[in-house]
Amino acid sequence: MTAGERVPRPWALLAELTHLCPLRCPYCSNPLQLTGRSRELGTAQWQDVLRQAAELGVVQTHLSGGEPLLRTDLAEIVEAAESAGVHTQLVTSGLGLDEERLAGLTAAGLRAVQLSVQHAEAPASDRIAGRRSYEAKERAAALVRDAGLPLGLNVVLHRANLDAVDALVELGLAWGADRIELANAQYYGWALRNRAALLPSPAQLARAAERVRWWRSRLAGRTELVWVASDHHGGVPKPCMGGWGQVSLTVTPDGTVLPCPAAATLPGIDAPSVLTRPLAWIWEHSAAFGRYRGTDWMREPCRTCPRRAEDFGGCRCQAYALTGDAARTDPACRLSPDHGLVEGLVRAAALDTDAEDRAAYAYRTYADTKRTRA
Repeated sequence: MTAGERVPRPWALLAELTHLCPLRCPYCSNPLQLTGRSRELGTAQWQDVLRQAAELGVVQTHLSGGEPLLRTDLAEIVEAAESAGVHTQLVTSGLGLDEERLAGLTAAGLRAVQLSVQHAEAPASDRIAGRRSYEAKERAAALVRDAGLPLGLNVVLHRANLDAVDALVELGLAWGADRIELANAQYYGWALRNRAALLPSPAQLARAAERVRWWRSRLAGRTELVWVASDHHGGVPKPCMGGWGQVSLTVTPDGTVLPCPAAATLPGIDAPSVLTRPLAWIWEHSAAFGRYRGTDWMREPCRTCPRRAEDFGGCRCQAYALTGDAARTDPACRLSPDHGLVEGLVRAAALDTDAEDRAAYAYRTYADTKRTRA
């Protein structure tokens, strides 16, 4: 940022309560090296994080993971957020949610639920998730609807489910979703490892986008339908999390604080921890948050681009994943000297039309997964 320019205040917090998860989704954006249960922040520590976040300006938190329902103290964490004046949304697979658990979370102050689903058809959904889970999701949606909480349905889109966009929207409507988010896969963590099997063809993506436009015109004023465009198609990068260190922060299960969930992959980021520094200091003064904040750090073509204050050079993690240099222009941008890397991947996906049919996913793994409850 320019010297003397005031650091913006964050309004959103992604609280990754645990990396433990009963699902094994091949598009998971969590790091390949997951945080063990013994290193997770305790109840009092998460309560303090939420108090500090509220003082910093945060008004909304996504309680995520992994699967946050695997935290037995989840209601206490929700209650702490509610007491601090922070709106809570539970981001969940739905596994482990029953009437009693939901009643306890609602009483603690839970305001909304975002439920993930992998496909509109049970066998395909279960295959992508890596275990039988579709029926549990359907039950969870009914519980949330009956409890009167706002329900969001989130679908990560890729080669295996993009052709099911119509059925996915219809599923969301049948399950009573107030908001349906169709988000094309971001290629970090496990998704990067599975990119060849997940990346769709341009034709497939175009068909899905057209169907979303049709549904939006039909559902206008009824159900919110969100389309998160693919980073690898279109030639225009998206700002990372609304801009690095601009609006949000992520706290990982062990208390590491990041400008975005995937930033731990960047070399030399030296991410601070809530165990050693106050959240306000981390946001305002840490090198990790200041490193790519604003536009002063940019090279050409970003430095003189008229969109530099809109897309902030695109995604730092994607730039690193594709070029090995986090400070380069995101190759998703058609003006990037590295845009050919993305074009090559997209061309390969267009030619390899049966990639998903013969795909052997590298499923997300965690040694303790077998001990989770469904």
